[in-house]
Amino acid sequence: MRIFVIGAGVGGLAAAALLAKSGHQVTVLEKTSSPGGRARVWEKDGFVFDMGPSWYLMPEIFEHFFEIFGRKVEDFYKLIRLNPSYRIFFPDDVIDISADLEENKTLFGRLEKDGARKLEEYLKQAQIKYEYLLEGLMYKDLAGLRAMFSPKLIAAGWKLSILSNMEKLMSKYFSTERARKILQYSIVFLGGNPKNTPALYSMISHIDFNLGVWYPYGGLGKIVEATQELAVKYGADIRFETEVTRLVVEDKEVTRVITTKGEFEADIVVSNADYPHSEMDLLDREFQTYPKSYWEKKTIAPSAFVLYLGLNKKIESLTHHNVILDYDWVRHFEQIFEEPSWPDEPAYYLCCPSKMDDTVAPPDCENIFVTIPISPGIEDSPEIREAYFDKIIKHMEKVTGTTISDSIIVKRIFSLNDFSQDYNAYKGTAVGLTHTFSQSAFFRPRHRSKRVKNLFYTGQYTHPGIGVPMVLIASEIVANLINKEYGS
Repeated sequence: MRIFVIGAGVGGLAAAALLAKSGHQVTVLEKTSSPGGRARVWEKDGFVFDMGPSWYLMPEIFEHFFEIFGRKVEDFYKLIRLNPSYRIFFPDDVIDISADLEENKTLFGRLEKDGARKLEEYLKQAQIKYEYLLEGLMYKDLAGLRAMFSPKLIAAGWKLSILSNMEKLMSKYFSTERARKILQYSIVFLGGNPKNTPALYSMISHIDFNLGVWYPYGGLGKIVEATQELAVKYGADIRFETEVTRLVVEDKEVTRVITTKGEFEADIVVSNADYPHSEMDLLDREFQTYPKSYWEKKTIAPSAFVLYLGLNKKIESLTHHNVILDYDWVRHFEQIFEEPSWPDEPAYYLCCPSKMDDTVAPPDCENIFVTIPISPGIEDSPEIREAYFDKIIKHMEKVTGTTISDSIIVKRIFSLNDFSQDYNAYKGTAVGLTHTFSQSAFFRPRHRSKRVKNLFYTGQYTHPGIGVPMVLIASEIVANLINKEYGS
Protein backbone atom coordinates (compact mmCIF):
# COMPACT_ATOMS: atom_id res chain seq x y z
CA MET A 1 0.00 0.00 0.00
CA ARG A 2 1.16 3.57 -0.75
CA ILE A 3 1.03 5.23 2.64
CA PHE A 4 1.74 8.92 3.15
CA VAL A 5 2.55 10.15 6.64
CA ILE A 6 2.06 13.85 7.29
CA GLY A 7 4.68 15.18 9.67
CA ALA A 8 8.07 13.85 10.78
CA GLY A 9 7.48 14.29 14.48
CA VAL A 10 8.15 11.32 16.77
CA GLY A 11 4.65 10.00 16.08
CA GLY A 12 5.05 10.27 12.32
CA LEU A 13 8.50 8.70 12.27
CA ALA A 14 7.39 5.88 14.57
CA ALA A 15 4.32 5.16 12.42
CA ALA A 16 6.49 5.26 9.28
CA ALA A 17 8.98 2.80 10.77
CA LEU A 18 6.26 0.38 11.89
CA LEU A 19 4.38 0.51 8.58
CA ALA A 20 7.51 0.27 6.45
CA LYS A 21 8.61 -2.77 8.47
CA SER A 22 5.23 -4.33 7.65
CA GLY A 23 6.02 -4.02 3.94
CA HIS A 24 4.13 -0.88 2.97
CA GLN A 25 5.52 1.80 0.67
CA VAL A 26 5.83 4.71 3.06
CA THR A 27 6.57 8.37 2.34
CA VAL A 28 6.83 10.97 5.12
CA LEU A 29 6.05 14.57 4.17
CA GLU A 30 7.49 17.15 6.55
CA LYS A 31 6.87 20.90 6.46
CA THR A 32 10.15 21.96 8.10
CA SER A 33 13.77 21.22 7.20
CA SER A 34 14.46 18.79 10.05
CA PRO A 35 12.83 15.82 11.80
CA GLY A 36 11.28 15.69 15.26
CA GLY A 37 8.36 18.11 15.20
CA ARG A 38 8.08 19.52 18.70
CA ALA A 39 11.04 17.30 19.62
CA ARG A 40 13.35 19.01 17.12
CA VAL A 41 16.93 19.91 17.97
CA TRP A 42 18.43 23.38 17.52
CA GLU A 43 22.19 23.89 17.43
CA LYS A 44 24.01 27.19 17.80
CA ASP A 45 27.67 28.00 18.52
CA GLY A 46 28.40 24.65 20.16
CA PHE A 47 25.12 24.50 22.12
CA VAL A 48 22.64 21.71 21.37
CA PHE A 49 19.07 22.38 22.53
CA ASP A 50 16.17 19.95 22.73
CA MET A 51 13.40 22.27 21.56
CA GLY A 52 10.49 20.49 23.21
CA PRO A 53 10.29 17.31 25.32
CA SER A 54 13.09 17.07 27.88
CA TRP A 55 11.85 14.44 30.37
CA TYR A 56 12.56 10.77 29.61
CA LEU A 57 9.94 8.80 31.52
CA MET A 58 8.39 5.33 31.24
CA PRO A 59 11.54 3.62 29.92
CA GLU A 60 9.68 0.34 29.33
CA ILE A 61 7.62 2.00 26.58
CA PHE A 62 10.78 2.78 24.63
CA GLU A 63 12.13 -0.71 25.26
CA HIS A 64 8.90 -2.20 23.93
CA PHE A 65 8.99 -0.05 20.80
CA PHE A 66 12.56 -0.94 19.88
CA GLU A 67 11.94 -4.62 20.60
CA ILE A 68 9.42 -4.65 17.74
CA PHE A 69 12.39 -4.11 15.44
CA GLY A 70 14.61 -6.59 17.24
CA ARG A 71 16.65 -3.77 18.75
CA LYS A 72 17.45 -2.43 22.22
CA VAL A 73 17.53 1.07 23.65
CA GLU A 74 21.30 0.84 24.07
CA ASP A 75 21.65 0.26 20.34
CA PHE A 76 20.72 3.92 19.88
CA TYR A 77 21.73 5.84 23.00
CA LYS A 78 23.12 5.57 26.51
CA LEU A 79 20.45 5.96 29.17
CA ILE A 80 21.28 7.57 32.53
CA ARG A 81 19.05 7.67 35.60
CA LEU A 82 19.10 11.17 37.07
CA ASN A 83 19.77 11.71 40.75
CA PRO A 84 18.30 13.93 41.96
CA SER A 85 15.37 13.29 39.68
CA TYR A 86 14.59 16.98 39.91
CA ARG A 87 14.94 19.98 42.21
CA ILE A 88 12.10 22.19 43.40
CA PHE A 89 12.69 25.82 44.34
CA PHE A 90 10.14 27.04 46.89
CA PRO A 91 10.17 30.63 48.21
CA ASP A 92 12.07 29.67 51.36
CA ASP A 93 13.51 26.26 50.61
CA VAL A 94 15.05 24.05 47.94
CA ILE A 95 13.99 20.39 47.84
CA ASP A 96 15.53 17.55 45.87
CA ILE A 97 13.45 14.58 44.76
CA SER A 98 15.82 11.65 44.95
CA ALA A 99 16.17 8.57 42.76
CA ASP A 100 16.12 6.68 46.08
CA LEU A 101 12.55 6.09 47.27
CA GLU A 102 13.61 5.73 50.90
CA GLU A 103 15.16 9.19 50.81
CA ASN A 104 11.89 10.57 49.43
CA LYS A 105 9.96 8.90 52.24
CA THR A 106 12.26 10.60 54.72
CA LEU A 107 11.64 13.91 52.95
CA PHE A 108 7.85 13.53 53.18
CA GLY A 109 8.24 12.54 56.82
CA ARG A 110 9.76 15.97 57.37
CA LEU A 111 7.08 17.75 55.36
CA GLU A 112 4.14 16.48 57.37
CA LYS A 113 3.14 14.12 60.15
CA ASP A 114 3.29 10.48 59.07
CA GLY A 115 4.37 11.67 55.63
CA ALA A 116 6.47 8.60 54.81
CA ARG A 117 3.53 6.25 55.26
CA LYS A 118 1.24 8.59 53.31
CA LEU A 119 3.67 8.73 50.39
CA GLU A 120 3.99 4.95 50.37
CA GLU A 121 0.21 4.52 50.26
CA TYR A 122 -0.20 7.21 47.63
CA LEU A 123 2.41 5.64 45.39
CA LYS A 124 0.81 2.23 45.85
CA GLN A 125 -2.50 3.43 44.42
CA ALA A 126 -0.62 5.28 41.67
CA GLN A 127 1.16 2.06 40.72
CA ILE A 128 -2.12 0.15 40.56
CA LYS A 129 -3.52 2.74 38.16
CA TYR A 130 -0.41 2.74 36.00
CA GLU A 131 -0.15 -1.01 35.69
CA TYR A 132 -3.84 -1.41 34.92
CA LEU A 133 -3.75 1.29 32.25
CA LEU A 134 -0.55 -0.05 30.71
CA GLU A 135 -1.82 -3.62 30.54
CA GLY A 136 -5.47 -2.99 29.81
CA LEU A 137 -5.99 0.30 27.98
CA MET A 138 -2.93 2.18 26.72
CA TYR A 139 -2.26 0.02 23.67
CA LYS A 140 -5.91 -0.31 22.67
CA ASP A 141 -7.88 1.71 20.14
CA LEU A 142 -10.66 3.12 22.33
CA ALA A 143 -13.11 4.11 19.62
CA GLY A 144 -16.82 3.55 20.07
CA LEU A 145 -19.26 2.71 22.85
CA ARG A 146 -17.99 -0.84 23.18
CA ALA A 147 -14.68 0.44 24.47
CA MET A 148 -16.32 2.95 26.78
CA PHE A 149 -18.63 0.44 28.43
CA SER A 150 -16.38 -2.60 28.48
CA PRO A 151 -17.04 -4.71 31.60
CA LYS A 152 -13.35 -4.66 32.48
CA LEU A 153 -13.22 -0.87 32.47
CA ILE A 154 -16.42 -0.47 34.46
CA ALA A 155 -15.19 -2.97 37.05
CA ALA A 156 -11.93 -1.08 37.40
CA GLY A 157 -13.57 2.34 37.66
CA TRP A 158 -13.04 2.64 41.40
CA LYS A 159 -9.36 1.73 41.07
CA LEU A 160 -8.82 4.38 38.44
CA SER A 161 -10.69 7.13 40.34
CA ILE A 162 -12.30 8.04 37.01
CA LEU A 163 -14.77 10.55 38.41
CA SER A 164 -12.45 12.26 40.89
CA ASN A 165 -9.74 14.85 40.20
CA MET A 166 -6.16 15.29 41.33
CA GLU A 167 -6.95 17.99 43.85
CA LYS A 168 -9.57 15.86 45.63
CA LEU A 169 -7.40 12.76 45.60
CA MET A 170 -4.41 14.63 46.95
CA SER A 171 -6.40 16.09 49.84
CA LYS A 172 -7.24 12.54 50.99
CA TYR A 173 -3.56 11.75 51.48
CA PHE A 174 -1.70 14.96 52.31
CA SER A 175 -2.48 17.95 54.48
CA THR A 176 0.41 20.29 53.67
CA GLU A 177 0.49 22.41 50.55
CA ARG A 178 4.15 21.66 49.95
CA ALA A 179 3.66 17.88 49.82
CA ARG A 180 0.71 18.28 47.47
CA LYS A 181 2.59 20.63 45.14
CA ILE A 182 5.52 18.24 44.81
CA LEU A 183 3.20 15.49 43.62
CA GLN A 184 0.91 17.68 41.51
CA TYR A 185 3.35 19.72 39.46
CA SER A 186 3.96 16.93 36.94
CA ILE A 187 0.39 17.25 35.64
CA VAL A 188 1.45 20.55 34.09
CA PHE A 189 3.11 18.37 31.45
CA LEU A 190 -0.37 17.05 30.62
CA GLY A 191 -1.52 20.59 29.98
CA GLY A 192 -3.90 20.68 32.94
CA ASN A 193 -4.27 21.78 36.53
CA PRO A 194 -5.23 19.86 39.69
CA LYS A 195 -8.87 20.92 39.52
CA ASN A 196 -9.66 19.49 36.08
CA THR A 197 -7.16 16.63 35.72
CA PRO A 198 -8.67 13.20 36.50
CA ALA A 199 -7.26 11.45 39.56
CA LEU A 200 -6.22 8.48 37.45
CA TYR A 201 -3.23 10.60 36.36
CA SER A 202 -1.79 10.25 39.84
CA MET A 203 -0.06 7.35 38.09
CA ILE A 204 2.55 9.92 37.03
CA SER A 205 3.87 9.89 40.60
CA HIS A 206 4.56 6.17 40.24
CA ILE A 207 6.41 6.97 37.02
CA ASP A 208 8.47 9.69 38.74
CA PHE A 209 9.19 8.07 42.08
CA ASN A 210 9.30 4.35 41.26
CA LEU A 211 10.26 4.04 37.59
CA GLY A 212 12.59 7.02 37.74
CA VAL A 213 13.55 10.04 35.66
CA TRP A 214 16.07 9.22 32.94
CA TYR A 215 18.14 11.02 30.35
CA PRO A 216 19.47 9.80 26.98
CA TYR A 217 23.05 11.01 26.74
CA GLY A 218 23.14 13.53 23.92
CA GLY A 219 19.57 14.69 24.55
CA LEU A 220 16.01 13.74 23.66
CA GLY A 221 16.92 14.30 20.04
CA LYS A 222 18.46 10.81 20.19
CA ILE A 223 14.92 9.41 20.15
CA VAL A 224 14.20 11.30 16.96
CA GLU A 225 17.42 9.99 15.42
CA ALA A 226 16.51 6.44 16.43
CA THR A 227 12.99 6.50 14.98
CA GLN A 228 14.23 8.15 11.80
CA GLU A 229 17.00 5.55 11.44
CA LEU A 230 14.47 2.72 11.77
CA ALA A 231 12.07 4.28 9.28
CA VAL A 232 14.80 4.74 6.69
CA LYS A 233 16.25 1.27 7.30
CA TYR A 234 12.93 -0.31 6.36
CA GLY A 235 12.56 1.81 3.24
CA ALA A 236 10.55 4.87 4.25
CA ASP A 237 11.19 7.96 2.13
CA ILE A 238 11.35 11.14 4.23
CA ARG A 239 10.91 14.42 2.36
CA PHE A 240 11.62 17.68 4.16
CA GLU A 241 10.39 21.16 3.29
CA THR A 242 7.36 19.52 1.72
CA GLU A 243 4.23 20.94 3.33
CA VAL A 244 0.90 19.22 2.83
CA THR A 245 -1.71 21.81 1.88
CA ARG A 246 -4.76 19.70 1.00
CA LEU A 247 -6.16 16.19 1.03
CA VAL A 248 -8.34 15.37 -1.97
CA VAL A 249 -11.19 13.03 -1.04
CA GLU A 250 -13.20 11.05 -3.59
CA ASP A 251 -15.83 8.44 -2.70
CA LYS A 252 -14.97 8.98 0.97
CA GLU A 253 -11.31 8.08 0.48
CA VAL A 254 -8.20 10.24 0.23
CA THR A 255 -6.92 9.78 -3.31
CA ARG A 256 -4.36 12.57 -3.60
CA VAL A 257 -2.09 14.47 -1.23
CA ILE A 258 -1.39 18.04 -2.40
CA THR A 259 1.89 19.58 -1.22
CA THR A 260 4.06 22.61 -1.89
CA LYS A 261 6.23 20.33 -4.02
CA GLY A 262 3.64 18.55 -6.10
CA GLU A 263 0.89 16.03 -5.53
CA PHE A 264 0.92 12.32 -4.77
CA GLU A 265 -1.56 9.47 -5.27
CA ALA A 266 -2.25 7.72 -1.98
CA ASP A 267 -3.85 4.51 -0.76
CA ILE A 268 -3.68 5.48 2.91
CA VAL A 269 -2.84 8.69 4.79
CA VAL A 270 -1.64 8.93 8.39
CA SER A 271 -1.56 12.43 9.84
CA ASN A 272 0.90 13.29 12.58
CA ALA A 273 0.24 16.97 11.98
CA ASP A 274 -1.78 18.84 14.58
CA TYR A 275 -5.23 17.27 14.57
CA PRO A 276 -7.24 20.53 14.29
CA HIS A 277 -5.05 21.65 11.38
CA SER A 278 -5.47 18.31 9.62
CA GLU A 279 -9.24 18.46 9.94
CA MET A 280 -10.00 22.14 9.39
CA ASP A 281 -7.27 23.15 6.93
CA LEU A 282 -6.57 20.03 4.87
CA LEU A 283 -10.09 18.62 4.45
CA ASP A 284 -13.27 20.04 2.95
CA ARG A 285 -15.96 20.63 5.58
CA GLU A 286 -18.06 17.60 4.60
CA PHE A 287 -15.14 15.27 5.39
CA GLN A 288 -14.23 16.73 8.78
CA THR A 289 -14.97 14.43 11.72
CA TYR A 290 -14.10 17.29 14.06
CA PRO A 291 -15.00 20.70 12.58
CA LYS A 292 -14.27 24.12 13.99
CA SER A 293 -17.23 23.98 16.39
CA TYR A 294 -15.75 20.87 18.04
CA TRP A 295 -12.39 22.46 18.80
CA GLU A 296 -13.94 25.71 20.02
CA LYS A 297 -15.66 23.79 22.83
CA LYS A 298 -12.52 21.95 23.95
CA THR A 299 -10.10 22.82 26.74
CA ILE A 300 -6.88 23.49 24.88
CA ALA A 301 -3.61 22.87 26.68
CA PRO A 302 -1.37 25.84 27.42
CA SER A 303 1.07 27.31 25.00
CA ALA A 304 4.50 28.15 26.33
CA PHE A 305 7.07 30.90 26.56
CA VAL A 306 10.30 29.01 25.89
CA LEU A 307 13.85 30.26 26.27
CA TYR A 308 16.93 28.59 24.85
CA LEU A 309 19.93 30.14 26.55
CA GLY A 310 23.64 29.49 26.23
CA LEU A 311 25.64 30.88 29.15
CA ASN A 312 29.40 31.38 29.26
CA LYS A 313 29.57 30.21 32.87
CA LYS A 314 28.25 27.49 35.18
CA ILE A 315 25.34 27.93 37.62
CA GLU A 316 26.06 25.85 40.72
CA SER A 317 22.58 26.03 42.26
CA LEU A 318 20.91 24.11 39.42
CA THR A 319 20.60 20.41 38.72
CA HIS A 320 19.40 18.81 35.47
CA HIS A 321 15.62 19.30 36.01
CA ASN A 322 14.46 22.27 38.10
CA VAL A 323 10.93 23.32 38.97
CA ILE A 324 10.46 26.92 40.11
CA LEU A 325 7.53 27.31 42.51
CA ASP A 326 8.44 30.64 43.99
CA TYR A 327 4.93 32.04 43.56
CA ASP A 328 1.32 31.02 44.15
CA TRP A 329 0.56 28.66 41.28
CA VAL A 330 -3.21 28.98 41.74
CA ARG A 331 -2.98 32.48 40.28
CA HIS A 332 -0.86 31.12 37.43
CA PHE A 333 -3.50 28.49 36.59
CA GLU A 334 -6.21 31.16 36.67
CA GLN A 335 -4.30 33.23 34.13
CA ILE A 336 -3.98 30.21 31.84
CA PHE A 337 -7.47 28.74 31.96
CA GLU A 338 -9.89 31.29 33.43
CA GLU A 339 -8.70 34.79 32.56
CA PRO A 340 -6.25 34.31 29.68
CA SER A 341 -3.25 36.61 30.03
CA TRP A 342 0.50 36.55 30.42
CA PRO A 343 1.17 35.21 33.95
CA ASP A 344 2.21 37.88 36.46
CA GLU A 345 4.05 35.49 38.78
CA PRO A 346 4.53 32.20 36.95
CA ALA A 347 5.58 28.76 38.07
CA TYR A 348 8.00 27.39 35.52
CA TYR A 349 10.43 24.65 34.54
CA LEU A 350 14.14 25.08 33.97
CA CYS A 351 16.27 22.36 32.39
CA CYS A 352 20.07 22.39 32.54
CA PRO A 353 21.24 19.29 30.62
CA SER A 354 24.86 20.45 30.61
CA LYS A 355 25.00 19.33 34.27
CA MET A 356 24.96 15.74 33.03
CA ASP A 357 25.94 15.97 29.39
CA ASP A 358 29.16 17.56 28.09
CA THR A 359 28.00 17.28 24.45
CA VAL A 360 25.26 19.93 24.70
CA ALA A 361 27.41 22.95 25.57
CA PRO A 362 31.00 24.15 25.12
CA PRO A 363 33.41 23.65 28.07
CA ASP A 364 32.62 25.72 31.19
CA CYS A 365 29.31 26.80 29.65
CA GLU A 366 25.70 26.06 30.60
CA ASN A 367 22.80 24.98 28.40
CA ILE A 368 19.54 26.40 29.80
CA PHE A 369 16.02 25.56 28.59
CA VAL A 370 13.16 27.41 30.29
CA THR A 371 9.44 26.73 29.82
CA ILE A 372 6.67 28.92 31.23
CA PRO A 373 3.12 27.65 30.55
CA ILE A 374 0.94 30.44 29.15
CA SER A 375 -2.60 30.64 27.86
CA PRO A 376 -3.20 29.61 24.25
CA GLY A 377 -4.58 32.18 21.86
CA ILE A 378 -3.37 35.34 23.61
CA GLU A 379 -1.44 38.18 21.94
CA ASP A 380 2.19 37.53 21.09
CA SER A 381 4.56 40.21 19.79
CA PRO A 382 8.30 41.00 19.84
CA GLU A 383 7.69 43.75 22.38
CA ILE A 384 5.73 41.47 24.72
CA ARG A 385 8.38 38.75 24.39
CA GLU A 386 11.29 41.01 25.26
CA ALA A 387 9.53 42.51 28.26
CA TYR A 388 8.62 39.06 29.52
CA PHE A 389 12.14 37.81 28.85
CA ASP A 390 13.55 40.55 31.09
CA LYS A 391 11.03 39.67 33.78
CA ILE A 392 11.90 35.97 33.74
CA ILE A 393 15.67 36.54 33.67
CA LYS A 394 15.44 38.78 36.74
CA HIS A 395 13.45 36.14 38.56
CA MET A 396 15.89 33.39 37.53
CA GLU A 397 18.71 35.50 38.95
CA LYS A 398 16.82 35.78 42.23
CA VAL A 399 16.12 32.05 42.42
CA THR A 400 19.60 30.88 41.39
CA GLY A 401 21.45 33.51 43.38
CA THR A 402 23.66 34.53 40.49
CA THR A 403 23.69 37.01 37.62
CA ILE A 404 22.59 35.63 34.27
CA SER A 405 21.85 38.55 31.94
CA ASP A 406 25.52 39.41 31.45
CA SER A 407 26.46 35.77 30.71
CA ILE A 408 24.07 35.02 27.83
CA ILE A 409 25.96 34.28 24.61
CA VAL A 410 23.15 32.39 22.83
CA LYS A 411 19.50 33.39 23.05
CA ARG A 412 16.33 32.28 21.33
CA ILE A 413 12.69 32.85 22.30
CA PHE A 414 10.00 30.46 21.07
CA SER A 415 6.36 31.11 21.89
CA LEU A 416 2.75 31.27 20.67
CA ASN A 417 3.33 32.50 17.14
CA ASP A 418 6.16 30.03 16.61
CA PHE A 419 4.03 27.06 17.68
CA SER A 420 1.36 28.23 15.24
CA GLN A 421 3.77 28.86 12.38
CA ASP A 422 6.13 25.89 12.73
CA TYR A 423 3.64 23.23 13.86
CA ASN A 424 0.29 24.62 12.65
CA ALA A 425 -0.70 24.43 16.32
CA TYR A 426 -4.27 25.38 17.13
CA LYS A 427 -4.22 28.65 19.12
CA GLY A 428 -0.49 28.19 19.49
CA THR A 429 -0.89 25.32 21.96
CA ALA A 430 2.34 23.64 22.99
CA VAL A 431 0.89 20.14 23.49
CA GLY A 432 -2.71 19.87 22.24
CA LEU A 433 -5.72 18.90 24.35
CA THR A 434 -5.58 18.90 28.15
CA HIS A 435 -6.34 15.63 29.92
CA THR A 436 -9.65 16.54 31.50
CA PHE A 437 -12.17 13.74 32.15
CA SER A 438 -14.05 14.51 28.93
CA GLN A 439 -10.79 14.63 26.95
CA SER A 440 -9.12 11.43 28.16
CA ALA A 441 -9.05 7.85 26.84
CA PHE A 442 -12.10 7.13 24.65
CA PHE A 443 -13.07 10.82 24.72
CA ARG A 444 -9.96 11.92 22.83
CA PRO A 445 -10.14 12.37 19.03
CA ARG A 446 -10.10 9.04 17.22
CA HIS A 447 -7.18 7.36 15.52
CA ARG A 448 -9.36 6.89 12.46
CA SER A 449 -11.52 9.39 10.61
CA LYS A 450 -15.24 8.65 10.75
CA ARG A 451 -15.82 10.30 7.36
CA VAL A 452 -12.77 9.31 5.32
CA LYS A 453 -12.15 5.57 5.16
CA ASN A 454 -8.40 5.57 4.63
CA LEU A 455 -7.42 8.51 6.84
CA PHE A 456 -5.75 7.83 10.20
CA TYR A 457 -4.28 9.97 12.98
CA THR A 458 -1.44 9.61 15.43
CA GLY A 459 0.18 12.05 17.85
CA GLN A 460 -0.57 13.72 21.15
CA TYR A 461 -4.21 14.59 20.41
CA THR A 462 -5.20 10.93 20.18
CA HIS A 463 -5.30 8.21 22.84
CA PRO A 464 -3.32 7.70 25.04
CA GLY A 465 -2.31 11.37 24.93
CA ILE A 466 0.49 13.83 25.60
CA GLY A 467 4.15 12.85 25.85
CA VAL A 468 6.73 10.99 23.77
CA PRO A 469 5.94 7.54 25.24
CA MET A 470 2.23 8.10 24.60
CA VAL A 471 2.89 9.12 21.02
CA LEU A 472 4.91 5.95 20.41
CA ILE A 473 1.95 3.95 21.68
CA ALA A 474 -0.49 5.90 19.49
CA SER A 475 1.59 5.11 16.41
CA GLU A 476 1.64 1.41 17.27
CA ILE A 477 -2.14 1.47 17.63
CA VAL A 478 -2.50 3.12 14.21
CA ALA A 479 -0.07 0.71 12.53
CA ASN A 480 -1.99 -2.23 13.96
CA LEU A 481 -5.31 -0.82 12.72
CA ILE A 482 -3.92 -0.38 9.21
CA ASN A 483 -2.25 -3.78 9.08
CA LYS A 484 -5.39 -5.50 10.35
CA GLU A 485 -7.55 -4.01 7.62
CA TYR A 486 -5.15 -3.66 4.72
CA GLY A 487 -2.69 -6.43 5.41
CA SER A 488 1.03 -6.21 6.04
